Amino acid sequence: MTSGYGHGLDRDRDPLRRYLSAWIGFSAGGHFSQALSVAIVLYAFSTQSVRALMGWPGSLAVLGTLVVLATLSLVGGRHHIEWHGILPVSLIALFGFMGLSVFWSEYTWATVGGVAYAVGFGALGIYLALGRDLVQVVRAFGDALRILLVVSLSLEVLSGLLIDQPIAFLGIQGNLAEGGPIQGISGTRNYLGFLATLAVITFAVEFLTRSVPRRQAVASGALALTALVFARSPATAIAVIVLIVAGVALNALRRAPESRRSLMQSVFAVIVVLGGALAYAGRSRLLDAVDATNDLSVRSLLWARIRELAAVHDIVGWGFVGQWPTEIFPYSTIIAPSGRPHETGLNAFFDIWLQLGLVGGLLLVVAGTLAFVRSWITASGHPIVAYVWPALVLVLIGVTAVAESFVLFEGTLMTFVAIATIAARKRSWRSRLPQAAGR
Repeated sequence: MTSGYGHGLDRDRDPLRRYLSAWIGFSAGGHFSQALSVAIVLYAFSTQSVRALMGWPGSLAVLGTLVVLATLSLVGGRHHIEWHGILPVSLIALFGFMGLSVFWSEYTWATVGGVAYAVGFGALGIYLALGRDLVQVVRAFGDALRILLVVSLSLEVLSGLLIDQPIAFLGIQGNLAEGGPIQGISGTRNYLGFLATLAVITFAVEFLTRSVPRRQAVASGALALTALVFARSPATAIAVIVLIVAGVALNALRRAPESRRSLMQSVFAVIVVLGGALAYAGRSRLLDAVDATNDLSVRSLLWARIRELAAVHDIVGWGFVGQWPTEIFPYSTIIAPSGRPHETGLNAFFDIWLQLGLVGGLLLVVAGTLAFVRSWITASGHPIVAYVWPALVLVLIGVTAVAESFVLFEGTLMTFVAIATIAARKRSWRSRLPQAAGR
């Protein structure tokens, strides 16, 4: 009897094993992986709209499903992935410190949720870096951003021109007839401006690598520029100026002989330092030029309040939560001029100082600096033009971090993790350890 029962269990398990094995094999296929990558990017940059339509439970269900599918895809393609030394130590330290903050947080369960949410998007970023090559990652971002921008501009036309009414639950104010600012399905003009600028970079790289037909690339670029203009985002305007300078510098480096690149890198570094000092000295005129004076006054009051609260736990912070839970102290006390609590620190560095203290801020700066240096050096000399994309996207994320906290959560965090992992694949010091040991 026992033997028959055991054989019955084995027979029951065999179909399940075959089904699971078939799923893993299918999920590792190229078409499924690319479709999954597009879905991941699409979801990560539209979470505000997903929550508006499905609520937090529905959004978390989508996130969990994507993580499971990404895991199955990685398991299916595990034999084709080089795992050794691929995850940057700086990222591991940053996420590890987020997790450790649970132990001293004064809102433990909110921190557990915030860390788990961040880890979910970090895992999706790792999947993009490991499961796809760089050209495929750029294509996934391009396809997803095209969908996001088409939907955003379509809804803005509906709201601002056809029905002349805001679509409140999506955060669309219906200002298109007045020339903006528009929000699309991103929730704010600054986030739409960020996505439009990311799209400009992505579509330009698609055009240069001939990943899509020329007409599609040109039409996509026009779409992104339209969204960028009507978003009227001061933070994005400054980022675009910096990106133009960075793009010119990268083009010069890529065209220069290899023997001269080190000298040119040093010259550009000096120019960046001097340019940053001049921009800071003339910040008032610069802010007036991009119509950001009012935004800065709001941010100055917010940052002053953050400094007061961060000083209470200046070394390790209050505990990581990502986007602020406005019903929990101390975030419930940080009130905007509208009378409602702020939802972020509107600056990644002030925000992480409040949540993870000076240690967390240092870890973020180190992770970002390492990722940027690795990406920039690779982009300067790699024959494939697609490697320009990670460097320029990190420039965009870094400049935007001064005025927004996007890099600490959701789609921008996922992108940062993906790029940092891609950069480590090319430049990580750990990748040379086996060769060194072999000698």
